[in-house]
Amino acid sequence: MKTLKLVLVFALSATLFTSCYTEELNINDNGPAVSLDQLLNSYDLWYVDINATQGFNETQFLQIAFTLTFNNGRLFANNNLVGFGSQGGGYGVEIGNYDAYNTILDVNHVIDGFDSFDVYQIDYNTIELYNPFNDTSYFLEGYQRATFDYDFIFYDNIHYFLQEYEACEKTYTSNFGALNDFDSENYLQFLAGGNDATFRSSQDGHVGNVNSIFWDYTGVYGIGNVAGNSGLKTLTLDYDFFDNEFFELTVINDSKIELFHAASGTIYEFEGQGYIPYYRTSDAQGKVNRYEDKLKKRKQSTPKVDNVRATKRG
Repeated sequence: MKTLKLVLVFALSATLFTSCYTEELNINDNGPAVSLDQLLNSYDLWYVDINATQGFNETQFLQIAFTLTFNNGRLFANNNLVGFGSQGGGYGVEIGNYDAYNTILDVNHVIDGFDSFDVYQIDYNTIELYNPFNDTSYFLEGYQRATFDYDFIFYDNIHYFLQEYEACEKTYTSNFGALNDFDSENYLQFLAGGNDATFRSSQDGHVGNVNSIFWDYTGVYGIGNVAGNSGLKTLTLDYDFFDNEFFELTVINDSKIELFHAASGTIYEFEGQGYIPYYRTSDAQGKVNRYEDKLKKRKQSTPKVDNVRATKRG
């Protein structure tokens, strides 16, 4: 991860531009008009503000991506939080190509195939990608790589980070905490599904193949924030018939987390096993991992609303 000093403000203009298509857009109020391709290339990273999405359908590659990069016809995305800020020099992986003309953006994704979007410029660094095939709009905000706060995005979406490993193996237990039931848990697994989703735990020891782990328990987990500390989270594991296990969660690196068990004072370290890269390249034969029911995608936490564009077209 890369620590940078920038406070990101993900605020969208309350008024959407509804003028007819033109062949040029204004990158700022006073500067000259530029082509769509010039606008797309003018920012290193376009953050996909998933909670601003309008419409009730989804465009798959946009639903997965945290950022997009448009680079002279080549399309890159950061789909994973593991390696976020370092993979591909900060741009992620190449996921396809694009063609931008007038106010139309055509995308050929290596797996999802062809999509075409009407592009609206909302303000100097915000664009709307409207997909007329499913009446859904995504809003992207442009930033330069040198001033993009990778850490903010990482910690704001940390529940997805936990889902990017097949399992997390306990590799350390402090010797100064009180004995407790969680001492017996050696593996955790966090399944895709949003902020409050499913976890599994196992008391197996030293399993060489994560596919051979016997999962003793399945429950619900939740991630919470800690006031005044954006780098510290809380993790609650709901064991149902026992009391909930509550932890303070700290990320040590891209493969290891620390869990401080508040009730006992014990510190645990868990290391990710079986990294799941959400590349969606042709080598993956159309699958992001072998579990079709575990397709990771970002969840919109705001209520879904009718798309203004679709209403006007109707």
